[in-house]
Amino acid sequence: MILSLLNFLSENFLFFALHFDTKSIFPKPLSAKEEQECFEKMSQGDRAAKDKLIEHNLRLVAHIIKKYYSNAKDQEDLISIGTIGLIKAVSTFDYTKGCRFATYGSRCVENEILMHFRSQKKSANDIHFDEPVDSDKDGNQLCLIDIISDGENVADKIELIIKSEQLYKFIKDELDEREREIIILRYGLYGGTPLTQREVAKKLGISRSYV
Repeated sequence: MILSLLNFLSENFLFFALHFDTKSIFPKPLSAKEEQECFEKMSQGDRAAKDKLIEHNLRLVAHIIKKYYSNAKDQEDLISIGTIGLIKAVSTFDYTKGCRFATYGSRCVENEILMHFRSQKKSANDIHFDEPVDSDKDGNQLCLIDIISDGENVADKIELIIKSEQLYKFIKDELDEREREIIILRYGLYGGTPLTQREVAKKLGISRSYV
């Protein structure tokens, strides 16, 4: 089952997801309640719940491997490796602690990829991410990953993307036209510049208290 899933992902699904809008390619992320229910069912032996968790978290793999692959061959390898990390994460995540899965899952995917790089021995001159290459002013060893890291927390970025999608959907579906216009102007949504209450009121010809 797992082998078939990996083959399918490598040949079709994630290939397109890496080059087009992931919002339309991937299944929507599960809500906290849905995620909890799936892990509860999985703990009772429900295989369909496990497959659902994997499917709805594939965007983690796509987002993470984008910063690692440089050609088509690397991309295909990392898709399979990253998906293995995701499957391991779903299998080992402790949902009883009350944390969301995204942070744990992204770490497992990235760890699986880094383990892959460490295991590659293409030449005697290979330098790996965990090998010491320098030291800081205090004499502490610095690895390659410390030097090339941009400091960005991938899990936080993915969580922000998911929450942003949920926010924009709520604004679109739940607010009327005037309410949407006020919120968009006040907080600078859709790439706009945030306005003060006074500026919004003046622009729309309404009172500040209404804003």
